[in-house]
Amino acid sequence: MRLFFLSMVCGLFLVSCDQKSKVEKAIEETPVEAVKVERFDKAFFETSPKDLPKLKLKYPYFFSPNIPDTVWINKMQAPIWREVYAEVEKKYSSSEVIQKEVEDLVQHMKYYFPKTKTPKVITLISDMDYTNKAIYADSLVLISLELYLGKEHKFYTFPKYLKQNFEQRQMMPDVVKSFAFRKITPPTDNNLLSQMIYHGKELYLKDLLLPEYTDAEKMGYTPEEIVWCQENESYIWRYFIEREMLFSDEQKLASRFIDEAPFSKFYLEIDNESPGQVGSWIGWQIVRSYMENNDTKLDQMLKMNAKEIFEKSKYKPKK
Repeated sequence: MRLFFLSMVCGLFLVSCDQKSKVEKAIEETPVEAVKVERFDKAFFETSPKDLPKLKLKYPYFFSPNIPDTVWINKMQAPIWREVYAEVEKKYSSSEVIQKEVEDLVQHMKYYFPKTKTPKVITLISDMDYTNKAIYADSLVLISLELYLGKEHKFYTFPKYLKQNFEQRQMMPDVVKSFAFRKITPPTDNNLLSQMIYHGKELYLKDLLLPEYTDAEKMGYTPEEIVWCQENESYIWRYFIEREMLFSDEQKLASRFIDEAPFSKFYLEIDNESPGQVGSWIGWQIVRSYMENNDTKLDQMLKMNAKEIFEKSKYKPKK
Protein backbone atom coordinates (compact mmCIF):
# COMPACT_ATOMS: atom_id res chain seq x y z
CA MET A 1 0.00 0.00 0.00
CA ARG A 2 2.83 2.38 0.91
CA LEU A 3 4.62 1.71 -2.39
CA PHE A 4 1.38 2.33 -4.27
CA PHE A 5 0.91 5.66 -2.46
CA LEU A 6 4.49 6.73 -3.22
CA SER A 7 4.09 5.84 -6.89
CA MET A 8 0.85 7.85 -7.02
CA VAL A 9 2.59 10.89 -5.47
CA CYS A 10 5.53 10.59 -7.88
CA GLY A 11 3.14 10.22 -10.81
CA LEU A 12 1.21 13.35 -9.83
CA PHE A 13 4.48 15.25 -9.34
CA LEU A 14 5.70 14.23 -12.82
CA VAL A 15 2.37 15.21 -14.41
CA SER A 16 2.52 18.58 -12.65
CA CYS A 17 6.11 19.17 -13.81
CA ASP A 18 5.21 18.07 -17.34
CA GLN A 19 2.30 20.52 -17.46
CA LYS A 20 4.50 23.30 -16.15
CA SER A 21 7.20 22.53 -18.69
CA LYS A 22 4.62 22.60 -21.48
CA VAL A 23 3.44 26.05 -20.40
CA GLU A 24 6.98 27.36 -20.02
CA LYS A 25 7.94 25.85 -23.37
CA ALA A 26 4.98 27.61 -25.01
CA ILE A 27 6.00 30.85 -23.34
CA GLU A 28 9.57 30.48 -24.58
CA GLU A 29 8.23 30.09 -28.11
CA THR A 30 6.09 33.23 -27.85
CA PRO A 31 7.63 35.80 -30.21
CA VAL A 32 8.74 39.05 -28.61
CA GLU A 33 10.35 42.06 -30.21
CA ALA A 34 13.64 43.19 -28.72
CA VAL A 35 13.04 45.56 -25.82
CA LYS A 36 14.72 48.92 -26.16
CA VAL A 37 16.09 50.51 -22.99
CA GLU A 38 16.64 54.28 -23.06
CA ARG A 39 18.63 55.94 -20.28
CA PHE A 40 16.83 59.23 -19.78
CA ASP A 41 18.71 59.63 -16.50
CA LYS A 42 22.01 59.49 -18.39
CA ALA A 43 20.78 61.86 -21.11
CA PHE A 44 19.51 64.33 -18.52
CA PHE A 45 22.66 64.54 -16.40
CA GLU A 46 25.03 64.50 -19.37
CA THR A 47 23.19 67.25 -21.26
CA SER A 48 24.51 70.79 -20.96
CA PRO A 49 21.97 73.46 -19.93
CA LYS A 50 22.12 75.06 -23.39
CA ASP A 51 20.91 71.77 -24.93
CA LEU A 52 17.96 71.37 -22.57
CA PRO A 53 15.44 72.42 -25.29
CA LYS A 54 16.57 69.47 -27.45
CA LEU A 55 16.10 67.07 -24.54
CA LYS A 56 12.63 68.46 -23.90
CA LEU A 57 11.68 67.85 -27.52
CA LYS A 58 12.81 64.23 -27.32
CA TYR A 59 11.16 63.50 -23.95
CA PRO A 60 8.21 65.92 -23.69
CA TYR A 61 6.32 63.73 -21.18
CA PHE A 62 9.02 64.32 -18.55
CA PHE A 63 8.83 68.11 -18.67
CA SER A 64 5.76 69.92 -17.43
CA PRO A 65 5.16 73.20 -19.27
CA ASN A 66 4.32 74.73 -15.88
CA ILE A 67 7.85 74.20 -14.57
CA PRO A 68 10.48 76.74 -15.67
CA ASP A 69 13.76 75.57 -17.20
CA THR A 70 15.67 76.91 -14.23
CA VAL A 71 14.26 74.09 -12.09
CA TRP A 72 15.64 71.44 -14.47
CA ILE A 73 18.98 73.20 -14.83
CA ASN A 74 19.31 73.46 -11.05
CA LYS A 75 18.70 69.71 -10.76
CA MET A 76 21.28 69.00 -13.49
CA GLN A 77 23.89 70.96 -11.58
CA ALA A 78 22.97 70.21 -7.95
CA PRO A 79 25.82 68.28 -6.24
CA ILE A 80 23.45 65.91 -4.44
CA TRP A 81 21.67 64.87 -7.66
CA ARG A 82 24.93 64.54 -9.52
CA GLU A 83 26.09 62.20 -6.74
CA VAL A 84 22.88 60.20 -7.08
CA TYR A 85 23.48 59.93 -10.82
CA ALA A 86 27.08 58.81 -10.24
CA GLU A 87 25.86 56.02 -7.96
CA VAL A 88 23.20 54.96 -10.46
CA GLU A 89 25.75 54.95 -13.29
CA LYS A 90 28.12 52.89 -11.17
CA LYS A 91 25.49 50.16 -10.67
CA TYR A 92 23.66 50.36 -14.01
CA SER A 93 26.34 51.34 -16.52
CA SER A 94 24.99 48.47 -18.65
CA SER A 95 21.29 48.04 -19.38
CA GLU A 96 21.61 44.43 -20.53
CA VAL A 97 20.25 42.85 -17.33
CA ILE A 98 17.21 45.15 -17.30
CA GLN A 99 16.59 44.49 -20.99
CA LYS A 100 16.77 40.70 -20.52
CA GLU A 101 14.45 40.73 -17.50
CA VAL A 102 11.87 42.91 -19.23
CA GLU A 103 11.96 40.76 -22.37
CA ASP A 104 11.37 37.65 -20.27
CA LEU A 105 8.52 39.36 -18.44
CA VAL A 106 6.94 40.62 -21.68
CA GLN A 107 7.12 37.10 -23.11
CA HIS A 108 5.05 35.86 -20.17
CA MET A 109 2.66 38.82 -20.50
CA LYS A 110 2.09 38.09 -24.19
CA TYR A 111 1.36 34.43 -23.47
CA TYR A 112 -1.35 35.23 -20.91
CA PHE A 113 -2.45 38.53 -22.49
CA PRO A 114 -1.82 38.22 -26.26
CA LYS A 115 -2.68 41.85 -27.01
CA THR A 116 0.21 43.10 -24.85
CA LYS A 117 2.52 45.47 -26.70
CA THR A 118 6.27 45.25 -26.37
CA PRO A 119 7.02 48.41 -24.39
CA LYS A 120 9.99 50.72 -24.54
CA VAL A 121 11.82 50.95 -21.21
CA ILE A 122 12.97 54.36 -20.04
CA THR A 123 15.11 54.64 -16.94
CA LEU A 124 15.18 57.86 -14.96
CA ILE A 125 16.08 59.44 -11.67
CA SER A 126 12.96 60.86 -10.09
CA ASP A 127 12.70 62.36 -6.61
CA MET A 128 12.99 59.23 -4.44
CA ASP A 129 9.26 58.66 -4.86
CA TYR A 130 9.04 55.12 -3.47
CA THR A 131 5.30 54.92 -4.29
CA ASN A 132 6.10 55.00 -8.03
CA LYS A 133 9.35 53.08 -8.37
CA ALA A 134 8.29 51.42 -11.64
CA ILE A 135 5.36 52.32 -13.87
CA TYR A 136 3.84 50.21 -16.65
CA ALA A 137 2.08 52.48 -19.14
CA ASP A 138 1.09 50.24 -22.07
CA SER A 139 3.83 51.20 -24.54
CA LEU A 140 6.26 52.49 -21.89
CA VAL A 141 7.86 51.11 -18.76
CA LEU A 142 9.41 53.76 -16.53
CA ILE A 143 11.95 52.67 -13.92
CA SER A 144 13.39 55.03 -11.30
CA LEU A 145 16.89 53.63 -10.89
CA GLU A 146 17.76 55.65 -7.79
CA LEU A 147 15.35 53.40 -5.87
CA TYR A 148 17.11 50.15 -6.80
CA LEU A 149 20.63 50.76 -5.48
CA GLY A 150 20.44 48.15 -2.71
CA LYS A 151 18.77 48.32 0.69
CA GLU A 152 21.97 49.27 2.52
CA HIS A 153 22.80 52.23 0.29
CA LYS A 154 23.84 55.38 2.12
CA PHE A 155 21.18 57.50 0.39
CA TYR A 156 18.29 55.65 1.98
CA THR A 157 16.91 57.06 5.20
CA PHE A 158 13.60 55.26 4.74
CA PRO A 159 12.16 52.79 7.29
CA LYS A 160 13.56 49.27 7.02
CA TYR A 161 10.30 47.73 5.72
CA LEU A 162 10.44 50.06 2.71
CA LYS A 163 14.12 50.05 1.85
CA GLN A 164 14.36 46.24 2.02
CA ASN A 165 12.70 46.37 -1.40
CA PHE A 166 15.11 48.92 -2.91
CA GLU A 167 16.91 46.05 -4.62
CA GLN A 168 17.38 45.36 -8.33
CA ARG A 169 15.50 42.09 -7.86
CA GLN A 170 12.35 44.10 -7.02
CA MET A 171 12.17 45.87 -10.40
CA MET A 172 10.06 43.25 -12.17
CA PRO A 173 7.66 42.66 -9.24
CA ASP A 174 7.13 46.44 -9.19
CA VAL A 175 6.47 46.47 -12.95
CA VAL A 176 3.94 43.64 -12.58
CA LYS A 177 2.22 45.49 -9.74
CA SER A 178 1.72 48.47 -12.05
CA PHE A 179 0.67 46.16 -14.93
CA ALA A 180 -1.86 44.41 -12.67
CA PHE A 181 -3.57 47.73 -11.92
CA ARG A 182 -4.63 47.83 -15.59
CA LYS A 183 -5.86 44.23 -15.67
CA ILE A 184 -7.73 43.69 -12.42
CA THR A 185 -11.27 44.99 -12.04
CA PRO A 186 -11.33 47.27 -8.97
CA PRO A 187 -13.52 46.05 -6.07
CA THR A 188 -16.98 47.57 -5.78
CA ASP A 189 -17.09 46.87 -2.04
CA ASN A 190 -14.82 48.39 0.59
CA ASN A 191 -14.83 45.45 2.96
CA LEU A 192 -11.66 43.69 4.05
CA LEU A 193 -12.31 40.56 1.97
CA SER A 194 -12.61 42.60 -1.26
CA GLN A 195 -9.29 44.29 -0.59
CA MET A 196 -7.65 40.99 0.32
CA ILE A 197 -8.83 39.34 -2.91
CA TYR A 198 -7.89 42.36 -5.02
CA HIS A 199 -4.28 42.21 -3.83
CA GLY A 200 -4.41 38.42 -3.97
CA LYS A 201 -5.15 38.67 -7.69
CA GLU A 202 -2.14 40.95 -8.16
CA LEU A 203 0.09 38.45 -6.37
CA TYR A 204 -1.36 35.57 -8.40
CA LEU A 205 -0.37 37.46 -11.56
CA LYS A 206 3.17 37.51 -10.18
CA ASP A 207 2.94 33.72 -9.83
CA LEU A 208 2.28 33.45 -13.56
CA LEU A 209 4.43 36.28 -14.90
CA LEU A 210 7.42 35.82 -12.56
CA PRO A 211 7.59 32.05 -12.02
CA GLU A 212 11.30 32.11 -11.15
CA TYR A 213 10.78 34.55 -8.29
CA THR A 214 10.28 33.44 -4.70
CA ASP A 215 7.10 34.15 -2.76
CA ALA A 216 9.13 36.52 -0.59
CA GLU A 217 10.23 38.52 -3.66
CA LYS A 218 6.69 38.63 -5.05
CA MET A 219 5.35 39.85 -1.73
CA GLY A 220 8.22 42.21 -0.94
CA TYR A 221 8.99 40.25 2.22
CA THR A 222 12.13 38.82 3.69
CA PRO A 223 12.30 34.99 3.67
CA GLU A 224 11.67 35.08 7.43
CA GLU A 225 8.47 37.08 6.95
CA ILE A 226 7.10 34.52 4.48
CA VAL A 227 7.85 31.75 6.97
CA TRP A 228 6.02 33.73 9.69
CA CYS A 229 2.89 33.93 7.50
CA GLN A 230 3.05 30.24 6.63
CA GLU A 231 3.46 29.21 10.25
CA ASN A 232 0.68 31.54 11.44
CA GLU A 233 -1.78 31.18 8.54
CA SER A 234 -4.33 29.29 10.61
CA TYR A 235 -4.09 31.79 13.44
CA ILE A 236 -4.46 34.85 11.13
CA TRP A 237 -7.52 33.31 9.49
CA ARG A 238 -9.15 32.44 12.81
CA TYR A 239 -8.50 35.99 14.02
CA PHE A 240 -10.31 37.45 10.97
CA ILE A 241 -13.25 35.02 11.31
CA GLU A 242 -13.77 35.26 15.06
CA ARG A 243 -13.85 39.06 14.92
CA GLU A 244 -16.13 39.05 11.84
CA MET A 245 -13.70 41.20 9.88
CA LEU A 246 -14.07 39.76 6.37
CA PHE A 247 -17.22 41.68 5.46
CA SER A 248 -16.52 44.70 7.65
CA ASP A 249 -16.19 48.12 6.00
CA GLU A 250 -14.18 49.55 8.89
CA GLN A 251 -11.61 51.86 7.26
CA LYS A 252 -8.80 51.10 9.70
CA LEU A 253 -8.67 47.45 8.59
CA ALA A 254 -6.79 48.38 5.39
CA SER A 255 -4.02 50.16 7.29
CA ARG A 256 -3.88 47.28 9.78
CA PHE A 257 -3.68 44.38 7.34
CA ILE A 258 -3.39 45.53 3.70
CA ASP A 259 -1.16 48.58 3.40
CA GLU A 260 2.64 48.49 3.45
CA ALA A 261 3.69 48.75 7.07
CA PRO A 262 6.46 47.58 9.39
CA PHE A 263 4.03 45.08 10.97
CA SER A 264 0.36 44.10 10.99
CA LYS A 265 -1.84 45.40 13.78
CA PHE A 266 -3.58 42.59 15.64
CA TYR A 267 -3.24 44.71 18.80
CA LEU A 268 -1.54 41.74 20.45
CA GLU A 269 1.97 40.83 21.57
CA ILE A 270 2.68 39.16 18.23
CA ASP A 271 2.42 42.45 16.33
CA ASN A 272 6.15 43.19 16.35
CA GLU A 273 6.91 39.70 15.06
CA SER A 274 4.49 39.98 12.14
CA PRO A 275 5.15 41.55 8.71
CA GLY A 276 2.76 44.11 7.24
CA GLN A 277 0.15 43.19 4.62
CA VAL A 278 -0.84 39.82 6.06
CA GLY A 279 -4.36 40.39 4.71
CA SER A 280 -2.97 40.60 1.18
CA TRP A 281 -0.98 37.40 1.79
CA ILE A 282 -4.14 35.55 2.92
CA GLY A 283 -5.98 36.94 -0.11
CA TRP A 284 -3.24 35.46 -2.29
CA GLN A 285 -3.76 32.01 -0.75
CA ILE A 286 -7.53 32.28 -1.37
CA VAL A 287 -7.01 33.18 -5.05
CA ARG A 288 -4.49 30.36 -5.46
CA SER A 289 -6.99 27.94 -3.92
CA TYR A 290 -9.76 29.21 -6.20
CA MET A 291 -7.67 28.70 -9.35
CA GLU A 292 -6.66 25.20 -8.21
CA ASN A 293 -10.28 24.17 -7.61
CA ASN A 294 -12.07 25.86 -10.51
CA ASP A 295 -11.75 25.77 -14.28
CA THR A 296 -11.78 29.53 -14.84
CA LYS A 297 -9.80 31.50 -17.40
CA LEU A 298 -7.37 34.03 -16.00
CA ASP A 299 -9.03 37.09 -17.53
CA GLN A 300 -12.41 35.99 -16.15
CA MET A 301 -11.04 35.49 -12.65
CA LEU A 302 -9.49 38.95 -12.67
CA LYS A 303 -12.99 40.41 -13.21
CA MET A 304 -14.82 38.30 -10.61
CA ASN A 305 -16.05 39.73 -7.34
CA ALA A 306 -14.32 38.75 -4.12
CA LYS A 307 -17.32 37.03 -2.52
CA GLU A 308 -17.73 34.56 -5.40
CA ILE A 309 -14.00 33.77 -5.48
CA PHE A 310 -13.99 33.22 -1.72
CA GLU A 311 -17.09 31.00 -1.70
CA LYS A 312 -15.81 28.79 -4.54
CA SER A 313 -12.17 28.71 -3.44
CA LYS A 314 -12.54 25.89 -0.88
CA TYR A 315 -9.82 27.73 0.98
CA LYS A 316 -8.64 26.16 4.19
CA PRO A 317 -5.58 27.51 6.01
CA LYS A 318 -2.78 25.06 6.51
CA LYS A 319 -2.56 23.80 10.07
